[in-house]
Amino acid sequence: MLHSQTDAFELLKTMGAPGHLITHAKLVGEAANALLTTFEKLNVPVDSEFVQTAVVIHDIGKIVHPQEMSTPGSNHEPQGEKMLLDQGVSPKLARCCLSHGRWHKMECSLEELTLALADTLWKGKRIDALELKVIDLIAGHLHKDRWDVFPQLDSLFERIANEGDSRLRRSIGG
Repeated sequence: MLHSQTDAFELLKTMGAPGHLITHAKLVGEAANALLTTFEKLNVPVDSEFVQTAVVIHDIGKIVHPQEMSTPGSNHEPQGEKMLLDQGVSPKLARCCLSHGRWHKMECSLEELTLALADTLWKGKRIDALELKVIDLIAGHLHKDRWDVFPQLDSLFERIANEGDSRLRRSIGG
């Protein structure tokens, strides 16, 4: 059972995750922590521990589909969910293996969308539709209009994305 980010990293190691996958989890975690810090300052109700744990295990299926570490593919998503369920991980947490890549096809919680957003921003990529989903969900939680929260969140997303080159270099040891 996973109770923390530390448990999640242990599970990755136990299941034979390569160093590159562990590094990826740490770099996505940097982006997620930047998002969570701002969400906390805005008093957005979000389960930070859930997000931080999900960040670590969202790509666990790449252990079985290692080619998807360097080439596009989504076979790791259902594989990861199955692997986690087989390990006794809660269905809610295991679902993040699917939702991080299928957020546009699924009904997702703010936590799942935060993971999906961190998993794109970490490398400098921005996806307007995903960002607007997050902004609208946060605006709803805060009982505000989209445009009341948009400037601050858009600036945050841009700042995280602008650090993407640095994180990409670290992902390959450069």
